[in-house]
Amino acid sequence: MEKTKREGNVIFSSYKRGDAIKKVITKTREDVLFELRESKLKGRGGAGFPTATKWTLVSAAVSDEKYIVCNADEGEPGTFKDRVLLLEYPELIFDGMVVAGYTIGSKNGIVYLRGEYEYMLKSLEDYLETMRKDNLLGKNICGKAGFDFDITIRLGSGAYVCGEETALIESLEGHRGEARNRPPYPVNTGYLGKPTTVNNVETFASVSHIIVKGGSWFAKHGTDKSTGSKLFSVSGDCEKPGVYELPWGTTINELLEIVGAKNTKAVQVGGASGICIPKSQFDRKLGYEDVPTGGSIIIFNESRNMLHVLKNFMEFFVEES
Repeated sequence: MEKTKREGNVIFSSYKRGDAIKKVITKTREDVLFELRESKLKGRGGAGFPTATKWTLVSAAVSDEKYIVCNADEGEPGTFKDRVLLLEYPELIFDGMVVAGYTIGSKNGIVYLRGEYEYMLKSLEDYLETMRKDNLLGKNICGKAGFDFDITIRLGSGAYVCGEETALIESLEGHRGEARNRPPYPVNTGYLGKPTTVNNVETFASVSHIIVKGGSWFAKHGTDKSTGSKLFSVSGDCEKPGVYELPWGTTINELLEIVGAKNTKAVQVGGASGICIPKSQFDRKLGYEDVPTGGSIIIFNESRNMLHVLKNFMEFFVEES
């Protein structure tokens, strides 16, 4: 799919397909983990767990098999930024997964694709086949002897709970999608009982840029505790809904001005399971130290009855329970 011209200093900055893969094979695993620590990248799905820590744990695990899982089960109401990345920027996601395979010592990557995104399946699989033909996927990637890694795509069944990583793993294994008790954690006992890292689509996209441009470059954007940028899915009562890349630390007021929102009563941050920010708190900053979010921003103006909004969210949770 042809890319829409989008503005951004990190995710939507320039990137050439395969660059992260070609660069990572010149580095040691320790080098990659160092860059991730320097970047202070945290998971972009909403939980905010440090990516370097997760990958370090899986890398250190002793096992005959390890797995890389991309969580593309974008089921939170009001969230559609992963769809944009999958359709327009697959190179960022898949290159990031290959980097993870190299770093962790895995030969197997799985994309858990939201069931409602089945229409993307053929184009994504065609893209993966192109990567194989270009030696960016498969055996001896980019001529690196012994560096074998491939990616398969599995469709989800539409359950909201499968956005949680252990429920997602249960679904991948053919079981009912229910969250597991922890410990053990997926980094030790994940898919098929093997060490597994589960990362969000946007996290892998960030990794590709970090490998090419450096962890310190990434950390210069955003705030000290919330480095880099964030993709926001903006919908509701505004003139310019869509996907926006903004630095962490942007205030809600600043975001509302960018998207052309007027007479705003409240903003739902983080989807139905997130928090509702009233007008009196629009000076709060989007970031892990203030208002963390996986990226969903739903805007309500003064004409909206917030009790009706609450009823709508409750009906959603009843349906998904």
